[in-house]
Amino acid sequence: MYLTQAKVGSPVSWQFALSRSLADWYTFALLSVPAIVLAGRFPLGSAPLRLLVILHLLASLVFSLVWMLLRAGLTVGLDGTSFAETLRYALVATLVFNMLVYWVIVVATHAADLYRQGRERERRELELERRLAEARLRALQMQLNPHFLFNALHGVSALMYRDVDAADTMLVRLSELLREALHRTDEPWVPLRDELSFLERYLAIELIRFSGRLTVRREVDQGTLELRVPNLILQPLVENAIKHGIESEARPGVITLRAHTTETGGLRLEVEDNGRGYDPEKPVTSGIGLANCRDRLEQLYGNRASLELHPGQDGGLRVVLELPI
Repeated sequence: MYLTQAKVGSPVSWQFALSRSLADWYTFALLSVPAIVLAGRFPLGSAPLRLLVILHLLASLVFSLVWMLLRAGLTVGLDGTSFAETLRYALVATLVFNMLVYWVIVVATHAADLYRQGRERERRELELERRLAEARLRALQMQLNPHFLFNALHGVSALMYRDVDAADTMLVRLSELLREALHRTDEPWVPLRDELSFLERYLAIELIRFSGRLTVRREVDQGTLELRVPNLILQPLVENAIKHGIESEARPGVITLRAHTTETGGLRLEVEDNGRGYDPEKPVTSGIGLANCRDRLEQLYGNRASLELHPGQDGGLRVVLELPI
């Protein structure tokens, strides 16, 4: 306004330019409040579109008229014009523009509401996906525990015919192991130190069952012991190595456990046996243990973790877990 008036040869003061402009837009700001309330009261879909258009057309006309009345009252006398003259000028110059301002406010209000609804819907979907993932993870762990218990009791049953005292000791160790497993059921992650401690209890049972025919080697970096790993992720891999790699062999069995960090900043866990190994042309994909571990890794990490099978150094099988830290 200041530059335009100066260009046409009728300069005005900065005070006049500011007062006129602020009167225009603060009046719009004041009237935007009822416009926003009306748009919120009648959102899209609350009535047929034709009725909503008619409603807002009438409301925009009222909005424009009220703006002109307020505007004329605020600026009367600033430039020596009367209220009636200012109002008459506003009717000619700003009626349609004011209605357009109303429609901009209504459209912006609807756009903001649709955006909030979209974000809320997205939040609910993510929450639902999280709960489904937790439920699936819990179901996988519940599937694992009976499988482990069945195999352990089968070992006790077989031992009863050979060494009753050893079978009794095995039952005591099994009860201690199950007690600890139940306490950890709801924890998706545990420190590697705790995971290895639980694994030691399980291996103590297997060492009794194999009567000196099983050796366990550990190659664990001390710096990895406090890193968090999925709860009960190693036990089914060790159980799988014993059942499919060592149990059917006549020679002494060796299980090697490894844990160290990788150059890319991840954690590598390995379970290796010296059993019969596997045919690379026919990868081992069946069985509850491996399938359960793969599913749990997918639920916890997505595609950021991996479980791979490789030939062992002594002809057995090496299971390699790559986990993000």
